[in-house]
Amino acid sequence: MQSRTDTTSPVTAADIDAAADRLHSVVRPTALEFSPRLSAATGARVYLKREDLQSVRSYKVRGAFNLMTGLDPEARRTGVVCASAGNHAQGVALACRTLEIPGRIYLPRNTPRQKRNRIEHHGGPWVELHLVGSTFDEAAEAAAADALSSGRTLVPPFDHPLVIAGQGTIAREILDQLGEPPALVVLPIGGGGLAAGVTQYLSERQPDVRVLGVEPAGAASMTAALAAGHPVTIDAIDPFVDGAAVRTVGNLTSAILREHGVQVRTVAEGQICTEMIELYQNEGIITEPAGALAAAAVTDPDAAPLPVHAGDAVVVVVSGGNNDLSRYGEVVERSLIHQGLKHYFLVNFSQEPGALRRFLDEVLGPDEDIVLFEYVKRNNRETGPALVGIELARAADISDLLDRMSRTPLEIERLDPGSVSFRFLT
Repeated sequence: MQSRTDTTSPVTAADIDAAADRLHSVVRPTALEFSPRLSAATGARVYLKREDLQSVRSYKVRGAFNLMTGLDPEARRTGVVCASAGNHAQGVALACRTLEIPGRIYLPRNTPRQKRNRIEHHGGPWVELHLVGSTFDEAAEAAAADALSSGRTLVPPFDHPLVIAGQGTIAREILDQLGEPPALVVLPIGGGGLAAGVTQYLSERQPDVRVLGVEPAGAASMTAALAAGHPVTIDAIDPFVDGAAVRTVGNLTSAILREHGVQVRTVAEGQICTEMIELYQNEGIITEPAGALAAAAVTDPDAAPLPVHAGDAVVVVVSGGNNDLSRYGEVVERSLIHQGLKHYFLVNFSQEPGALRRFLDEVLGPDEDIVLFEYVKRNNRETGPALVGIELARAADISDLLDRMSRTPLEIERLDPGSVSFRFLT
């Protein structure tokens, strides 16, 4: 990145320094922890910026509070409105209660209950929740319409100079805590507020530091925006990484990343799930999917190596820890499928004694386990279908399993994880 003292950006490093001064009473500096596991995987010195330890378990409070603390008395009395997938709403809710500003918050209907409960906890009587649509973008439309009709101040989750400045305070903390400029900062991208703020601050204060943005493969809206030269709306997204799944990134945020040539890469949702499990089992860190997004890029076996040298300091932002415990079943499932350890098949069994036993003897290997068996028989045909899930000890064992299946007289169809049949049946 190039140092710029005459920046045309709507946000400057001075704005971010001023935001840090405003936030000191509400936002506590979060820990910067050395990660032996990620360091061993990369050869670099990798540190985790623990924004999951923030008061609302994510960095989003930084931008929300920075905007709301500057509202004039009349705007405070009228109140604010926002849309969120959950974390931004928690930041707004905390700011509403702290500053005694009434707030109206719009969420997608599929927002995890854990996040909804936390919003109500942080906001108390100062906030009211409205569930709209199935995506952040639908909630955003409802919030914008509310602001227009009610006169409430809209608090955007990412595309506003004060929000970007608030999120950018993370960069100042990193430099203060590390004691040296890192070679690389890896961070997640949803709408781009965090990436834009961090990029702008580093471009002016430490222009040699590189920024790598990471977004989920199922919602690669920043990648599309940078390729097109402007924000574009993605037709369909996978909402699993709810904290980073947006159809359209910000005009301001994408312009800042484009101006500074920030590299953005995508990570498969299954790899994100695998990293969530690794963070929990190795570092004892509970993250939501978006919180593990940056670390997932570091450990992704299908991605190019990080653009660093051995011994370089790398900072990875763990952006949030608002995960609903009930989601861990899906997290484990997606991880196993992504690693090639779990596969699904439709098996058409003949209606005769011993059919299942022959399948077990002729097809299943000694290290392979049936983890799902759903048999459906709705007529008197001579055959009946079953959905069979098989877990392998090693991903490479799939070739032997498929070979044994090809030699059996049973009719067997493998379900492709990307197919409609897979989504419907599993």
